[in-house]
Amino acid sequence: MAANYWESTQKRFWHFTREELSEMRQTLENEDQALVQQYPLPDRRLLSIFFNQQLVKLGRRMAVRQQALATAQVYIRRFYLKVEIRRTNPYLVVSTALYLACKMEESPQHIRVIVSEARNIWPDLMLPEVSKVGECEFFLISEMNCQLIIHHPYRTLTDLQPILKLSPEEVALASSIINDHYLTDLPVLYPLHVIAATSIFMALTLKNGAGSSAITTANAIQAAKDASKVPSNDTTSKSKIQTLIAWLAKGEVDIQAMIDCTQEIVSLYEVWEQYNDKQCKEQIARFVWAKGLDK
Repeated sequence: MAANYWESTQKRFWHFTREELSEMRQTLENEDQALVQQYPLPDRRLLSIFFNQQLVKLGRRMAVRQQALATAQVYIRRFYLKVEIRRTNPYLVVSTALYLACKMEESPQHIRVIVSEARNIWPDLMLPEVSKVGECEFFLISEMNCQLIIHHPYRTLTDLQPILKLSPEEVALASSIINDHYLTDLPVLYPLHVIAATSIFMALTLKNGAGSSAITTANAIQAAKDASKVPSNDTTSKSKIQTLIAWLAKGEVDIQAMIDCTQEIVSLYEVWEQYNDKQCKEQIARFVWAKGLDK
């Protein structure tokens, strides 16, 4: 079951509709209305950018692989679907999620190393006790119902590379887009093949000068079915897009889902321009210090 995404707990229990996500988050906020009003936070996507940057900082100090970072991001997103963020120390959660993800991705890090490196990065906000990471680990595992195996779109991208004859540059760009999708709700909304196909389409479109206008309109992928409508200076790119469309049709991939994924990622890039690292850190520090979660 672990090797089959379609029978995995990820597919069966951790995919939701947007309405379900909204309801889950609204329920958490309703349970802690006073806390929510007292400690306002920035847009959820901005928080995701902040968490990602903290994970990368910590991961680089220990040479953690990208897949483990991606798994940690999924853990954080799942956890905060069940627990109100203002009741936690996000720095402890980030550190613990990475510690747990490294174990699950068979590249374990010693718990003392995790705590030591985290303390070096966030000396005023990260708890010094190793036991706290252990406690938080059980908390994460419990809230995720022990469903810890995560499948990623990278494998689908690798499988499609020879079929579409993607260049190393195109694969690298598609991989980068997959990395960015973890900063959105897409990992808990859509299956892996939709994410991978979207990343390839965006990579081919962006690489060959289609520009943002081609990937923000709702009929972008439909227009791509007619290769003559795809802005490109490269006939090879048109051929790759045609091959991708043929694969989508053969596999009966949900085109509307791909459009939604594309728009979500573009929306992330747009909101990224408003990102302010200092502001996010200050807003998080307010409730961490106020509730004594750093002690």
